Amino acid sequence: MGKAKYRYNPDTCRYEPFYLKGRALRERAMVFVMIATVVATGGYFYIRNYFETIDEFLLEQENQIRKAEWTDLRHRVYVADQKLSEYIQKDDYNYRVILDSHPLGASIREAGVGGSEKIDSKLLLEFPVIYHEAKRVEKLVHQAEIEIQSFDEIDRILDKKTAMWSAKPAIQPLSNQQLTYLHTTYGSRFHQILGYVREHKGLDLTADVGTPVYAAGDGRVEKAYYSQSYGNVIYLDHVYGYETRYAHLSKFNVKQGQRVKRGDLIGFVGNTGLSKGPHLHYEVLFQGQHVNPINFFQRDLSNTEYQRLIEEASQSHESLD
Repeated sequence: MGKAKYRYNPDTCRYEPFYLKGRALRERAMVFVMIATVVATGGYFYIRNYFETIDEFLLEQENQIRKAEWTDLRHRVYVADQKLSEYIQKDDYNYRVILDSHPLGASIREAGVGGSEKIDSKLLLEFPVIYHEAKRVEKLVHQAEIEIQSFDEIDRILDKKTAMWSAKPAIQPLSNQQLTYLHTTYGSRFHQILGYVREHKGLDLTADVGTPVYAAGDGRVEKAYYSQSYGNVIYLDHVYGYETRYAHLSKFNVKQGQRVKRGDLIGFVGNTGLSKGPHLHYEVLFQGQHVNPINFFQRDLSNTEYQRLIEEASQSHESLD
């Protein structure tokens, strides 16, 4: 039985129960169902279009996190690129210039960058932004590897240059404070003891007997013995083509085969061999040829003192051996 409704009866002047039934009830029910269906469908599509599901909400949150990470990654790649460019600039135009080495060419720094063409083309079509950033990182990694190799090479060059600089006879073998006089006669001259003209292939540094004599550069004691002409003499082999000799010593402070550093005490001034007075006879050879030792003194003297020595070298002075 349908739900009772009431309707006014003018004949009885009373509200009497009225029931829908039959076709009227069916039509009313059909209208209700249709309206409910329309409302439910509209509500579903409204919620679907204007409200996120739980999965969509979580996915959006994850997407925002990935965007932040991507932005941070691109910034870090940019910073790394700038820092690497600074290292390359210093490598080519500072370190290698100082070490007399040629800068690495662009062909070396750019060589070997590339990947699978099939993968690259697919990635470019589907994710162009990721593709370009990936290629940028790939190039950066390659340049960093090249720069690491370059710095290793610079270290090797520096070690070799340092050894060469240390081996070069670049200081005066006697202290200026203990030097009485520097005889700058170099070349042909009349030997006072032998009585004839002969080559004087070194400099004579006058000082008291016992004055310390120092190694002019890193090297190895090739000889330390007594010679009739040189007296007690030390030969230092500095490698890289350099050799120095220290003659007329009173005694040695090193032995044959011993390695010494620049500034090490190797002997003492004397008056042995063919000598007219206490002094050190000092020679420098490069690739087996004698050179004027005065050209190696500038590191040990001021510019004014060095210029004075050059001027004196152009004048004639009597040597002591």
